[in-house]
Amino acid sequence: MSSHAYIKLVPSSEKESVTTEDVLELFHYYKDITQKTGKQLNWQYGEASFPYEIKEKPEGKGKWFYLKSEQHNYRIMLLGVDTELVRYEDGTEREQTYIQITLPETSTFGDKGKANEFSKFLAKKLKGELHLFNGRIMYYYPRK
Repeated sequence: MSSHAYIKLVPSSEKESVTTEDVLELFHYYKDITQKTGKQLNWQYGEASFPYEIKEKPEGKGKWFYLKSEQHNYRIMLLGVDTELVRYEDGTEREQTYIQITLPETSTFGDKGKANEFSKFLAKKLKGELHLFNGRIMYYYPRK
């Protein structure tokens, strides 16, 4: 059975909405900083930290993309951006953007580890609310 993690953009997040292009930019930034770390350590850390190729299908353009790996410890994970309607106790509503990370049944434990790492990185950069695969919630935004 597939499992999901969510990064929700709350009112005190860095941005109120995000697109797949924004998420792709953050992944390119992640790859860049890990390659620089590898250069400092004189080790190919960039390839170990991001063992995936970013793939997009025409039907998912602007909504979702996936990360596919040819390495034996990793296979695939899907990432998508969507919105949901949030209702408050006082009856007010607002639209909230979220990023969904999905691990299909064919994903490995390596994929789950990388998905946790990527979701924490994205949540920290966007100052969002991270709903992990195990149901726990991590808050990366300033709370009052």
